[in-house]
Amino acid sequence: MEDAEIRNLLLRLGRPDKTGNRVIERAALRAEGSDLAAVEAWILGHGGRPEAVAAPVAGRGLHAAREHAARPDAATARYVLPGAALEGDAPEAHQA
Repeated sequence: MEDAEIRNLLLRLGRPDKTGNRVIERAALRAEGSDLAAVEAWILGHGGRPEAVAAPVAGRGLHAAREHAARPDAATARYVLPGAALEGDAPEAHQA
C-alpha cells in the first residue's frame, strides 16, 4: 500500500482521544481488508504503539494463572498514533 493510502485509511478509521492522539482498532483494520502487516508497520514507523493489554483480573479461581499462561501473546486490540503523524504537513509526508 502507498503511504497516502495508509494515511487516508487511518484518518478514516481512527478516532481522536483526549490527548490529541488517534486510536485505531485492529479489528477495523482487519475488516477493511487492507494489507494489515503494511499498515501496522506504518503505524509503528510513525511513532504509533500498540495499546497496553490490560492485566488479567485476579481472583478467578484455582486455575486462573494456568488459563492466563495458555494465552500470553494476546493480539493487540488497538493502536495509539500521535495525531501529528496523520497531518498533511507532518515531516513524514514530505519524504519520498
